[in-house]
Amino acid sequence: MGTRMLERLDYLKIAPRRILDAGCGPAREAKALMRRYPKAALFALDFALTHLRRRFFERRILLCGDIVHLPLAAGSFDLLWSNMALHWTSDPAAALREFERVLAPGGLAMFSTLGPDTLKELRAAAGAARVHAFLDMHDVGDMLVAAGFSAPVMDMEVIEIAYREPRMLLQDLRASGQTSARADRPRGLAGRGFGERLRAGLAARASFEVVYGHAWKREQTKTVRVLKRIP
Repeated sequence: MGTRMLERLDYLKIAPRRILDAGCGPAREAKALMRRYPKAALFALDFALTHLRRRFFERRILLCGDIVHLPLAAGSFDLLWSNMALHWTSDPAAALREFERVLAPGGLAMFSTLGPDTLKELRAAAGAARVHAFLDMHDVGDMLVAAGFSAPVMDMEVIEIAYREPRMLLQDLRASGQTSARADRPRGLAGRGFGERLRAGLAARASFEVVYGHAWKREQTKTVRVLKRIP
């Protein structure tokens, strides 16, 4: 997904001085961004301090913070990069407003997230309440406009992963460290019966609806005061 985002930069004419990788995680694209824009300073921000302590982050500027409440001044960045972070927040619209706030006029926000068909096989087997809910691409586009961005571009693709047997999907999800972030998810133990029904009903594949988007912060407009001459 990060590679596909990097390819999209080939069609956009920008020369950023400061880049913010918002919700960076392990920041897999940081080196590629620095090679592409060698004169830019790259700031890596994540809520998880353990990510920022990795040796991979040498020579980056590290920030521990929440993408919904960015600890940064307005107009600080020319490029905001966010790969697979928006769906972790309970308020994506607030995060997009923060993205717009910290961008300089004419700055670019580029991001990826997951759409509602993601893990539909797991949702069918486990029940909707036990699987994270994801936003529709069109809703994200509306949020960009509401946040003040101009010329938003949205597209999506579906990636399907096939497994030799269904339990390998569950193993993959556990190994990735990811879980449901929805606030209304069940908190108690489901019991052995639920586990047996889940494994029996689970398909040996997983779908991921990947949503890509980018938009520009509006340029500042000058207000011209016109004085009317009285004859």
